[in-house]
Amino acid sequence: MQWREVADPEPKPHEVLVRIHATAVNRADLAQRRGGYDPPPGAPPYLGLEMAGEVAAVGARAAGFAVGDRVYSILGGGGYAEAVAADASYLMPMPDALSFAEGGGLPEVFLTAYVNMFMEAGLTAGETVLIHGGASGVGTAAIQLARHAGARVCVTARSEAKLAACRQLGAEVAVNHTTGRWEEKIGAAAGGVDVILDCVGASYLGRNLALLRERGRLVFIATLGGNVAEFRIGDLMRKRQRLIGSVLRARTAEEKAAISAGFQRDFGAAVAARDILPVIHTVMPVQQAQQAHDLVERYDNIGKVVLAVR
Repeated sequence: MQWREVADPEPKPHEVLVRIHATAVNRADLAQRRGGYDPPPGAPPYLGLEMAGEVAAVGARAAGFAVGDRVYSILGGGGYAEAVAADASYLMPMPDALSFAEGGGLPEVFLTAYVNMFMEAGLTAGETVLIHGGASGVGTAAIQLARHAGARVCVTARSEAKLAACRQLGAEVAVNHTTGRWEEKIGAAAGGVDVILDCVGASYLGRNLALLRERGRLVFIATLGGNVAEFRIGDLMRKRQRLIGSVLRARTAEEKAAISAGFQRDFGAAVAARDILPVIHTVMPVQQAQQAHDLVERYDNIGKVVLAVR
């Protein structure tokens, strides 16, 4: 990856030009860098699925924002840059209580956790959710949102340090998935779960379904453990379980606007009060994006790796 001069973004009437202060590394960035995850049509070709910054210009139809406003947002691409033209329909005002580094690491993982646990799976207070990869950016966000909503949280992670971080955020059951059968340990401790947020996919499918209670919901957000699997459909039918596939980047602007609005409605006050925050592993200059990718690729991080642009 190279940090170099490119053409300035030209915002459309429904967009806002933002001077980016911070962005963050997401695992999808690694896939795009390898050529395996193209940006949606019309999005910048550069990496970066989120950003925090200041409004520099406002399009004629981009209501609700003024030059100088602190904002943050998910993006179709273009976060690894000094400026981006962001769709005003899902651009969010950033609370004064947050630093730009915190804002840069919040949108992608918190909106991913929010849409999948609450809008897709319908997680409610009193239910139990299992979050795989609990110490990841999405995982640390999901733990906080679930606990704030009154749900019981179980997680898997790959080291004792990561499990300790998850417990500190509010996970009641935390199991190292590299030592023994995690599903048996979670089942013994929790007696089953109502919702599973899964980033692994095929290799976990059977064990996930066995853990799910009646009317349980399994949400796939990645396939790090494979894309093809077999399962017993009859078992799914008897327990009236649901399998849900989900993406965020490829959704329409209208869907993203609804997700952003829902998150602000349900959790905006908690963010402004600093009751829920992104867990930041480290902040690195954007010029060191390759080193940041290497860190994430090794699974060395707990929470987000933020890239400082200015």
